[in-house]
Amino acid sequence: MKTAFEEIVSVEHIGKEANPFQLGALLAKACAEELPRASEDKVRTTLLCVDMQRDFMEGGPLGVAGSLGDTERLTRFIYKNMTKITEIAASLDTHSPRQIFHQCWWRGADGQMPEPFTVITAKDAKEGRWRPLYEKEKSEEYLEYLESGGQKKLVIWPYHCIEGTAGCALENQFSNMIHFFSAARGADLKKIVKGTLPATEFYGIVSPEYDPGGSYANRELLGDLRRCDRLVIAGEARDYCVAQSVLQICEAMEKEKKRPEIFIMEDCMSCVGSDTAAVAAAYGAWADKFSFRIVRSTEDFL
Repeated sequence: MKTAFEEIVSVEHIGKEANPFQLGALLAKACAEELPRASEDKVRTTLLCVDMQRDFMEGGPLGVAGSLGDTERLTRFIYKNMTKITEIAASLDTHSPRQIFHQCWWRGADGQMPEPFTVITAKDAKEGRWRPLYEKEKSEEYLEYLESGGQKKLVIWPYHCIEGTAGCALENQFSNMIHFFSAARGADLKKIVKGTLPATEFYGIVSPEYDPGGSYANRELLGDLRRCDRLVIAGEARDYCVAQSVLQICEAMEKEKKRPEIFIMEDCMSCVGSDTAAVAAAYGAWADKFSFRIVRSTEDFL
């Protein structure tokens, strides 16, 4: 590589609004690298980066503790493996204020909105402690669905990743690196928008939490992932959007004879919740069930 890591990523600017590098200059340097074209790779490796967005960085409205370090390690991994990664897919959690997991969807018996991180149950809605201002039947149906399956409860999150705002954008230094990769290898970036449905959460990259008819499953993405030989997953947050993405992908491919070898980079993701031991145990159980490997970004596993 002619271009040093420090000419692409400023570690001290990770998570900050200011970006000392101009995209045009970075792309010019990338094109001058003259690296092998991604289309020539004999072993196709896809790096899936879940929700590496500004609002999830430390200091953001839904900042994940550890996300700055995760971003540095992830960008170093991409730089080190520039000629081993064939393509990069990045999801973009994308919301509007009026969604079921935001404050303005609900009112309490006293007329007040719920505070961020309030948990709302089906019983709360039925007994009027919290009432939805929009799509009442769908809201109550969604709460009952979550609880009947023993899944996550509805959490009221701080407003985050609002479409069109700076917080919805990819983190600047991560963006620098993946666009540099794209130009240097002649590889398209897959940017996947998720989370726009108003009456359900959309943690996983493949499907929303509640989709009775299967209308919103991203079958095109699954098709792309099935065609790669190795799939590496990183992103935020480990206990929500990454966890659901891993489960959705593994379950979709569980019975297939030919599927990619899957690697989960545990040092490039952090938890928004505090029960990290339970999350680690869950990933360990999934690794056994679905035969994927939990690795660190500094290992030579590609």
